[in-house]
Amino acid sequence: MKKSGFSLEKFKVKTEWLIYFTPFILGVIFFTLYPIVNVFLIAFKENYTYMTKEFTGWGLANFQYVLTDPVFHQALKNTLGYVCIVIPLSTCFAILIATLLNQKIKFSGLFQTCYFIPMVTSTIAVGFAWRFMFSDKHGIINYLLGLINIEPVKWLLDPAQNFYALCIYGVWAILPFTIILLLSGLQNIDPMYYTAAKVDGAGPIRIFFRVTIPLLMPTIFMVVMVNTISCFKVFNELFPLFQGPGVANNLFTVVYYIYYQFRVLVPAYYGYAAAAALILFLIIFVVTMFQRFVEAKLKN
Repeated sequence: MKKSGFSLEKFKVKTEWLIYFTPFILGVIFFTLYPIVNVFLIAFKENYTYMTKEFTGWGLANFQYVLTDPVFHQALKNTLGYVCIVIPLSTCFAILIATLLNQKIKFSGLFQTCYFIPMVTSTIAVGFAWRFMFSDKHGIINYLLGLINIEPVKWLLDPAQNFYALCIYGVWAILPFTIILLLSGLQNIDPMYYTAAKVDGAGPIRIFFRVTIPLLMPTIFMVVMVNTISCFKVFNELFPLFQGPGVANNLFTVVYYIYYQFRVLVPAYYGYAAAAALILFLIIFVVTMFQRFVEAKLKN
C-alpha cells in the first residue's frame, strides 16, 4: 500500500486557485462589503463626526431628519419623476431602433455604431455637447423647433424646463445599453416563428405585437429592471447641464442629496447622507422585487 502523506505538489495544485481569487476577494471586502456595512452603521449613529469617529448615541434621528426634510422630498419627487419618464420612453425607442437594426438593411453596421457611440463616450463630455444643443439662442434643438413655428425654449435657464432637459438627456444616455440588450434578445428569437406567422397571413405589425414583443418580453423585463436601478441613481447628468441641481436648486435628486449632505455642506452631515443612502437602497429593493413579482405573474 502507498503511504498517504503531505505532498507539496498536491498542496500547490489544490491551493493554486487562491492566487487568482485572493485579489478579487480582498477587493470585494475592502471596496464593497466594508463601505456597505460602514454606511449602515453610520446611518444609526447620531451626531456622527467623521474625523474623530465620535457620536452621541444610537438611534433613528438621522432617518427622522431626512424623512421630514423638504429638500429630500423634492429630491425623491424628482427622482421618481425621472424614472417614470425616462424608463418608458427609452424602452419604447430602444425596441423600435433594435428592431430596425435587426433587419438586413444597407449600412446597418454604420447605424449600430452611431447608436452605440454614447456608451463609449464620457458622460461629462457628452453632457457639455448637450448643453450647447440646449442653448436657447444657438442650440440645434430650438432651431428644429423653430422650423415648426415653436418658440425657443429656455431649457437650461428656465427652472420649469430644467427637468425636461434632464429627462431628454437621460433617455439618450441609456439608449445604447438598452439597444444592445434588446438587439441580442431579437437575434436569439428562432426565425421559424416569423415563418409560421407569415404562412398564416400575418402582416408586419401583427407579427411585431404578437410574435416579437411576447418572445422579447424576458429581455424587456431585464432591461427595465437594470435601467430602473440606474435611473434611481441619476447624478452625473446634473453637472454638465446645470453645474449642480438646476439653476434654482430645483433639481435635487436622491443621490445628489446624499452628495450634498456629506460633501457640499460645511460641516458635513455623514449621518444624514448615510440615512438617505439606506432609504434609496430600500426604495430600489422594493421596486426591483415588485418588478420581479410582476414578471413571475405574467410568466404564469
